[in-house]
Amino acid sequence: MELNENALTKLTQSPVTVSLAGTGQTTLYTVPAGKIMMPFAIGLVAGADCGASVITAGRSTALTDFLGSQTLSNIDASGDMAWLMPIPNATPVLLKTYAAGVIFQIDVTTALGGATNYADLFGWLKDA
Repeated sequence: MELNENALTKLTQSPVTVSLAGTGQTTLYTVPAGKIMMPFAIGLVAGADCGASVITAGRSTALTDFLGSQTLSNIDASGDMAWLMPIPNATPVLLKTYAAGVIFQIDVTTALGGATNYADLFGWLKDA
């Protein structure tokens, strides 16, 4: 059994470049065969001011089933970081699991930032 099946870990093999200079999707992770992924958060590190860029995240066919619109207006400089994750409150946040073969993406819906940002996906896997 691997660490990512026993602990909350970084699932991306290396940081993934996410451009906030244009709209579109960037694949963060593809769930391996025979596994189910439970995502926890995305760590986004800015390469420059993100402006008022907006992102969503989730499976490639939905793009919002993990995170709805997240405005990055407070990420103002290179090296600033954001933890992007559903925030629980008195009513639990509905989360999804992702089956083998699902492509998990971040989607830039409003592009007002730089092109040199990077993201890592954190979560864990279990056998399907």
